[in-house]
Amino acid sequence: MFTQCLATEWAPYNICVNAIGPGSVLTELSAPVLSDPERKKFILEGIPMGRVGETREIGLLAVYLASEASDWVTGQTLYIDGGQLSRGNGF
Repeated sequence: MFTQCLATEWAPYNICVNAIGPGSVLTELSAPVLSDPERKKFILEGIPMGRVGETREIGLLAVYLASEASDWVTGQTLYIDGGQLSRGNGF
C-alpha cells in the first residue's frame, strides 16, 4: 500500500514509484542456508522454476524500472521469485 500511495502522490510530477519483491536469491547471507542440503531442498521445492535467483536478475529488473521502458509503470510491486509466491510458500 505504501508503494501505491507514493505512486499516487508523485504521479502528477511524472515520477514513478515501484517496488521489487525478491524471492530466494543467492547472496553471501543466504549461502550458508543454501549450503545445507536439507534446507536447500526445502527451499527449491517451493520454487516452481526449481532454482534460487541471482543478484544479477534483480539488478536487471531495477535497470528496467529505471529506464524509459517502464515510464508508464507505477504503484506496482514486481515479484521476482521464480514463482515462489504463487505457491504460497514464503520460504
